[in-house]
Amino acid sequence: MKTNIIKYIAAASVVMGLASCDDLFEPAIENIKDENSMETEPNYADAILGSAYILMPYPSVPENDVATDDAVSNDINNEYLSLAGGSWTSQTGVSVNNWRDRNASIQYCNLLLEHVDAIQFSTTESINEMFRDRLRGEAYGLRALNMLYLLQNYAGKTASGELMGVPVWTSTFGASSDLNVPRNSFAECMKQLFEDVDAAISYLPVDYKDVSDGEVPAKYASKGVSGAMYNRVNGATTALRLSGRIAEAIAAQAALLAASPAFSDQSGITWEDAANRAGAVLDRIGGVNGISSSGHLWFTAEQIGGSVTASENHPEVIWRGGAEENSTIEGDNFPPSLYGKGRVNPTQNLVDAFPMANGYPISDSRSEYDKDNPYAGRDPRLAAYIVTDGSTLGVNNATISTGVNSSNNDGINKESGYSTRTGYYLRKLLRNDVDPNSTNEIKKYHYTTRIRFTEIFLAYAEAANEAWGPTATGSHGYSAYDVIKAIRQRAKVGVDNGDPYLESAKASKESMRELIRNERRIELCFENKRFWDLRRWKSDLNETAKGVSINGTSYNYIDVEPRHYSDYMIYGPLPYTDVLKFSNLEQNAGW
Repeated sequence: MKTNIIKYIAAASVVMGLASCDDLFEPAIENIKDENSMETEPNYADAILGSAYILMPYPSVPENDVATDDAVSNDINNEYLSLAGGSWTSQTGVSVNNWRDRNASIQYCNLLLEHVDAIQFSTTESINEMFRDRLRGEAYGLRALNMLYLLQNYAGKTASGELMGVPVWTSTFGASSDLNVPRNSFAECMKQLFEDVDAAISYLPVDYKDVSDGEVPAKYASKGVSGAMYNRVNGATTALRLSGRIAEAIAAQAALLAASPAFSDQSGITWEDAANRAGAVLDRIGGVNGISSSGHLWFTAEQIGGSVTASENHPEVIWRGGAEENSTIEGDNFPPSLYGKGRVNPTQNLVDAFPMANGYPISDSRSEYDKDNPYAGRDPRLAAYIVTDGSTLGVNNATISTGVNSSNNDGINKESGYSTRTGYYLRKLLRNDVDPNSTNEIKKYHYTTRIRFTEIFLAYAEAANEAWGPTATGSHGYSAYDVIKAIRQRAKVGVDNGDPYLESAKASKESMRELIRNERRIELCFENKRFWDLRRWKSDLNETAKGVSINGTSYNYIDVEPRHYSDYMIYGPLPYTDVLKFSNLEQNAGW
């Protein structure tokens, strides 16, 4: 008899950390569904895949940004604050939880794939085929997604200098499975990831949307499928599930990782590969011509609106989660005067990364930066993403004073425990029309943006610059320079003077690289990207987080929090307990 589903749930909960206890794999109670039940109960099969979705690696709030030079937290119990302070080990939750969840999600995908051909969704065979195709494609795509995040977190070089990935699981395991297996090489993991992406694309529509009879894909139309039948399976109501477009974007993210300095010597992936993977996504929207004019402000109240349906997407968004009406992120991050806890505090380091509106870095003598009025004439994204001293915020446009003489607890290092440590508060991701005050709470819709086009544009710019130089286009008709120009023009940077800084940067790959990395830092700040970007670039991880103490018109720049990373920490550790338990699971060097 086949292993019943409880075995896989038990396996998923501990994944690689299984002890040799057979009783873990026996049902503790009666009436637990056997895995074969999904073949006659399609909702049960969908729930198996739903378990893989539930475990997806997308936090709804800034998390690891506070372990970089971009932000700190005023929460003394924040695990990333501790990590950045030197406590990152192979036994911390940061290492263990993601390993468990990613592998568990892969097992759910494998379980679905092993049964999908026998699942009966309908008495009409053509509808059966469409459902099977869609679930199969989703499972392959989710398996690729989990591999990407496993590699980002755990790939690294062992003591021998080999670049290793993780064990590749393409079938389910049970009580008799041998889990003491070695890691696959990074290159082997990438090969599997791309095979899964390609499989997903072959089964899935580019997007989920309602079609007419004449728009049904040929492979289904030839079998008599009508528009109504197709929409039942792949219509707009399915919009938030993994699609062909999303699978392509996952491949682009993975290729960028693999082509980066920390991995490129043994990954088998070139910068040209990465540029082409990103280009495949962007070509679908006309390249640079398809960039959303409000793509840098997708999170605002004006862009999200008062209500959100499942099929609605901002033109910036490739993939998002479901919308929920709440005030949670504002309650966590508004200043204390607005009933917030001020948890994520942007650093002076990040503030200094924003250029002037004329496009020049503030360190450039041509920038017209005024050290006595440091927020004037700056890149408009600074005001959109960060609350500076004198900014207005909230439903009543309250003025926020972050200086030492603030009349309330918004000032730097006040005793409330919720005040800023850097002289700045978070604005990005927050809605201005929300009030977290428990006695007069105003909730609005929020959603987690999982992948957005600007990230893929920036991936293309980075890879294209490295592959072909700043102005060459490869086979895509637009260059790294074209992308960065469009992103800066959208933000109103350099629009009044022809952006001479950008024009000078296009003269060399090195100058353009520096600019691209800075644009990525700005555009993707507080989206849990920089922690990994610094590592894949093999950049300095130990830049001290800085802030500003403002007293009247005096700006005193201060060190807020040092960073304590060792060189080997460009690669994360495998969980200690798993390495201890499984002799074939070799740890990354240094851990």
